[in-house]
Order: sequence, then structure tokens, then C-alpha cells
Amino acid sequence: MDEGLAKNKKQRLVFMNTYKRKYINRKPIVVFIMLMLCILTFLGNTATASAAAVEDTITAEEPSVSGNNVKGALGPLEFTLTTKEDGDTLASSLQVLLLLTIITLAPSILIMVTSFTRIIIVLHFVRSALGTQTTPPNQVLIGLALFLTFFIMSPVFTQINTEAIKPLSAGEITKEEAFQLGVAPIRTFMLEQTEVKDLRLFMDIAGISTVDTVEDIPLTVIIPSFIISELRTAFIIGFLIYIPFIIIDMVVASTLMSMGMMMLPPSMISMPFKILLFIVADGWNLIVGEVVKTFY
Repeated sequence: MDEGLAKNKKQRLVFMNTYKRKYINRKPIVVFIMLMLCILTFLGNTATASAAAVEDTITAEEPSVSGNNVKGALGPLEFTLTTKEDGDTLASSLQVLLLLTIITLAPSILIMVTSFTRIIIVLHFVRSALGTQTTPPNQVLIGLALFLTFFIMSPVFTQINTEAIKPLSAGEITKEEAFQLGVAPIRTFMLEQTEVKDLRLFMDIAGISTVDTVEDIPLTVIIPSFIISELRTAFIIGFLIYIPFIIIDMVVASTLMSMGMMMLPPSMISMPFKILLFIVADGWNLIVGEVVKTFY
């Protein structure tokens, strides 16, 4: 009898454990799923009601045209568009387009009509002659070239500001007059740095035989002539910079060959001597000073 009671009790315990594992332990999961379903149902009903309310609130009215005015409404918002027949709107749009074009081409204009070209090429020649590959980095060379350009061109920029920009802002001259007065200092600067044979080359290509004054030479001839002259001058300066460093390379290479060290790269040995020579001669002061003096 006792054994039967113990057996029934054991069966009840096994049944309760099995029920607990299957159903009671899963109750939190079931409750969580039911809660999420309720929240999603509530959000769906709210979104549907909001969309219906917005649709009922925002109603577009048919625009009405009155002369040069177009009136309309979109729900609580009302708008009025005014058109002009005298072409002022088109002129303003073209001015904005021209201004954006000038801003986009400003770096190219800076390179073409200033001293930037000569300076940056000479600085790259210096780095190549030293054999330091990326030292100084391009950012440093470009920054130095820009500030040297501002220093050299400061009299030209000051003249442009005094003769063209300020009178135009005060309404004393027209835009066409301001353009002519602003171009004149840059034209003078480029002509001073341009060789006659380069001007003659592009004048012959353009079919211009003779001119009475330099004012008659168009900018389309002066700018390419100026760039060609700048490239020539920069390469001449670069060649002169290369000469002492080439001598060091030749001396080091000859010494290594005479010592039988043909497997040792000469550039590895000559670079410290190049840097030492550059430091002793105060190279940056010498080169930058001479390059700036070529414009005066």
C-alpha cells in the first residue's frame, strides 16, 4: 500500500514538473508577445487616424492668375508668385551663374595670371634635387607658394581694390569700367614678366600682325604668353639649383666605385651631404629670396 502511494506521488511530481516546464515557464514569453501585438495594433490605429486628419486638414486650392501674380493655397499656407516682363529676373540669374563660374575657376585664374606658377615649380625642383621624395610635403609647398604669391601680388591687388572695387561699390563707375580698370594692373604685371618672342608667337597664331600699343593686345594672347615665359624662367632656375647637388652625386658615386662598393646606392650616401650643404648655405632663405627678386 505504501509502495502504491509513493508511486502515485512520484507520478504527480513528474507530471507537475513537466507541466511547469511546458506551460508555466513559457508564460512570460506569451505575455510579451500579446503585449507587443497590442502596442502594434494601437500604433496602427493612431497612424491611420493621423493620416486621415492630415488629409482632411490639407486641401489644395486651384491657383488663380491675376496679371503678373499667381496666387494659391495649400491648406493653411498661402503663396503668391510675381513674375516680371522686363527681363530683370533673367539678368539676375545670369549674374549669379557668372559669379559661381568665376568662383569655380578662381584657382585656375590664380595659377594663370600670378606668380604662383614660377614659385611652385621652383619649390618642386628644390625637393627633387635634394632627393627627399615627400619632404617637405605638397601641402607645405603649396602653402608657401600661396603666401609668396600674395606677397608679390599685393601691390597689384591693392591697385585693383583702389581703382576698381571701391569705386564700383560706391556707384561711381559701371561694371564694365570696373572690369577694365581691374584688368589693367594684372595686364601690366604679366607684360613685365613676359618675353617678346612669346608674345610674338601667340600674336602670329592669332593672326595679329601689328598693334599700336600694348593695350591693344588681347588677354587671350597675353595669358598664354605669360604662362610660357613663367615655365621657361622656372626651369632655368631649377637647372641652376640642380647643379651643386649633381656634383655631390657624382663625387659620391665615383668614391663608392673606387672603393668597390658598387652594391651600395649612391643616393643613400649623398642625401645627408646634400641636406648638410643646403643647411650650411641657408638654402631656403637664398632660394626664396632670389625667386621673389626675379619679379622686381
